[in-house]
Amino acid sequence: MSGGHGHGHDGGHGGPENKRIALLISILALVLSISETLGKGAQTTAIDKNIEASNLWSFFQAKTIRMTVVRTAAEAAELESSITGQVKSKEAIAERVAAWRKTAERYDSEPETKEGRQELASRAKDAEKIRDRSLAAYHHYETASAGLQIAIVLASAAIVTSTMLLAWIGVGLGVVGMVFCGIAFFAPLSVHLF
Repeated sequence: MSGGHGHGHDGGHGGPENKRIALLISILALVLSISETLGKGAQTTAIDKNIEASNLWSFFQAKTIRMTVVRTAAEAAELESSITGQVKSKEAIAERVAAWRKTAERYDSEPETKEGRQELASRAKDAEKIRDRSLAAYHHYETASAGLQIAIVLASAAIVTSTMLLAWIGVGLGVVGMVFCGIAFFAPLSVHLF
């Protein structure tokens, strides 16, 4: 059936250029869906890590307040001990001061539970790093998605208008979109647009 109707038409809707453009649109749509999915994942991670960092810094502040109160109590008790002349009272105060100082040290650093001020600050900074990386990736995925969406529109317009320049601009924007997907995935902090 090599001689049927429509065979050999290059300028119609089923022509080779239109088929190539349709394939281009399919590829752009695939990359767009990947970009959108990864972008939403990055956005969710950024929000999650922002909340985690905020909670850790709040816990850090609470530990700082507790540590300051306990240290102040210990210093006040030491002052009282130096003023009082009773030996038993001085011993009791010294024991209480030692316990408070130990508690204050635990508030400052508690490696076993990772809930001392030093550990909380480190955990909060780690969460902030992940948040910042995820937020940068999210912005790059959004830029990629915008480029890919415009590329799809231009490629579709090229089919309707038979203007190949639109298809080539679509290819260019598609490449830009793919580059931004790569940046977002591999090195989101390397390029700063926002």
